[in-house]
Amino acid sequence: MDPTEVPPPLALVDVTKSFGSVRALRGLSLELRSGEIHALVGENGAGKSTLVKTIAGVHRPDGGQVLVDGEPTAFSAPADAQNAGIAVIYQEPTLFPDLSVAENIFVGRQPRTRLRTIDRRRMRHETAEVFTRLGVQMDPDRPARGLSIADQQLVEIAKALTRQARVLVMDEPTAALSGVESERLFTVARTLRETGAALLFISHRFDEVFSLCDRITVVRDGAFVSCDPVSEVDVDTVVRRMVGREVSSLYPKEEAEHGETVLQVQGLTREGVFADVSFSVRAGEIVALAGLVGAGRSEVIRAVFGVDRYDAGSVRVRGRDLAGGRPGAAMAAGIALVPEDRRQQGLVMESSIERNATATRRRALSRLGLLRSAAERAFAEHWGERLNLRFGRLDDPVSTLSGGNQQKVVLAKWLSTEPRVLFVDEPTRGIDVGTKAEVHRLLSTLAGRGLAIVMVSSELPEVLGMADRVLVMHEGRITAELDRAEADEESVMYAATGQRPGEAA
Repeated sequence: MDPTEVPPPLALVDVTKSFGSVRALRGLSLELRSGEIHALVGENGAGKSTLVKTIAGVHRPDGGQVLVDGEPTAFSAPADAQNAGIAVIYQEPTLFPDLSVAENIFVGRQPRTRLRTIDRRRMRHETAEVFTRLGVQMDPDRPARGLSIADQQLVEIAKALTRQARVLVMDEPTAALSGVESERLFTVARTLRETGAALLFISHRFDEVFSLCDRITVVRDGAFVSCDPVSEVDVDTVVRRMVGREVSSLYPKEEAEHGETVLQVQGLTREGVFADVSFSVRAGEIVALAGLVGAGRSEVIRAVFGVDRYDAGSVRVRGRDLAGGRPGAAMAAGIALVPEDRRQQGLVMESSIERNATATRRRALSRLGLLRSAAERAFAEHWGERLNLRFGRLDDPVSTLSGGNQQKVVLAKWLSTEPRVLFVDEPTRGIDVGTKAEVHRLLSTLAGRGLAIVMVSSELPEVLGMADRVLVMHEGRITAELDRAEADEESVMYAATGQRPGEAA
């Protein structure tokens, strides 16, 4: 048989899926070929997560077909998909922390000796063998507790290979990884491609997509838009197809008049975390804290807000001292914090959209100690319209929203307090390019209205595109303060790595 006539290991044909009145997938088709890395891109809410769960056997499609090796297949549970050779590698895997790496890989299907006891020697041997195939060094006896996210993902990949998986889905795998960890994952992905596996790679990072993938499929509003070889499209084309419109400016920074100093941080120190951190922020100014992962940026703003205590230094808001270690005092002084991890720290995922959006305004929306549901609903509707929130019903769990819309709920929760100072930690992490532009436009508008903004971001283009000043941190200290006109990628990276131009790394 001509190899080109061999059916792909997995294909979706005109798949539809609805949740109540919400149509998540609208006749979507996708073909994954052996020996290929296939990118899937689209805005948050475009249907990518529903598609992944359909492939994984979590959701059953309402219409269309799932084909495995060209044959129509119905997955009634995730185990069916696994048995068909399909594995999903999530950005934050869930391992059993008290089991070893080998035990996690073979959990529920441990090999047995002739005496029907667990064959631990064989488990260790097969684990070491699969890591060797992947070009990765990892001790099979190492406990899973304490493994980095990157290492946990590699354990999941090894688990998939021991199950003879032929199709691997990588859902935003690099969202929580450093540059070095991402490169190691890409090396593993290329190795899998060379061995004939079919990979589906989902990412908002176009540099990764264009350097790693062979073909790219764009989806919008649950429907197929296009599929092309990566070599035949560019970023602008992909973005236009994703959002269905021109994104005129990803960083719509407007000039804003800077007023009085609103926030002053002097000599802030937390032993072993950061030291002698001093900076100020004026009304209408966006100040970015830049630096590499682990530089102490998030820890500084958590300390200023009172989530974490500090050992020395002072914080003043509009000329008044702010007591440390008391988030309530920070809120009363007009400080708001949009945290880095919106799912764990910013939202109650099982609670409704409206309950999350109004979490900071309960007292104002209550009468005689009872929360008024009509007032809560009206308040949530107001902020939903203001931030262009896309949702089904306000009483739906916030977990049903896309990542970008979840971020808007967190922003609504804090902006409704009418703060003087807004801390935003990684404001656009894990959200699509269209929503990024919306968030950036919102931040620019807020600064124009006199809000003082401190933004922590690991994306250099975002830092350079949105900040009036850039404070660069390295190993817990501020190593550079750069005005907008003098900040560029080179100067920021020199400071972030503790180097000066001309010095050897």
